[in-house]
Amino acid sequence: MSDDLPKYYFRVRDNGAMVFLVDTENRQRRIELDQIAVVNLNKGEIRPQGDYQLTGEDKKAIKAWMTEREALLAMRDIDDIHRAVDYLNTTTQWAQSRASDEQLEQVTNDLLLAMHDLRTVLVRKKADRLMKK
Repeated sequence: MSDDLPKYYFRVRDNGAMVFLVDTENRQRRIELDQIAVVNLNKGEIRPQGDYQLTGEDKKAIKAWMTEREALLAMRDIDDIHRAVDYLNTTTQWAQSRASDEQLEQVTNDLLLAMHDLRTVLVRKKADRLMKK
């Protein structure tokens, strides 16, 4: 099993990750994780842990992970938006066909305000894009 393990392990956390070296070359043949850095994606920072000096290979692996992670998060963002469109459609169908008056009373104002806010932002952003053309 240890031969298949990657050299680095990234423990994902808000805005980045903690970076560990995966060590299986010890007497007990146990998997040990030695923390070598902390990554902050928002700031683009890589901070070595303690007295550890990051090697060129370490930095290259961490930067590659950062690039892959940012792409994954961007893909998830747009997927979440597509899901929101689906939720709006199912909410519309629910409101039209199954919702009781009491249920509609509970959510109507919140939905109307959220949709108004969203529409305002979308119209303004679209106008900005059209003006740039």
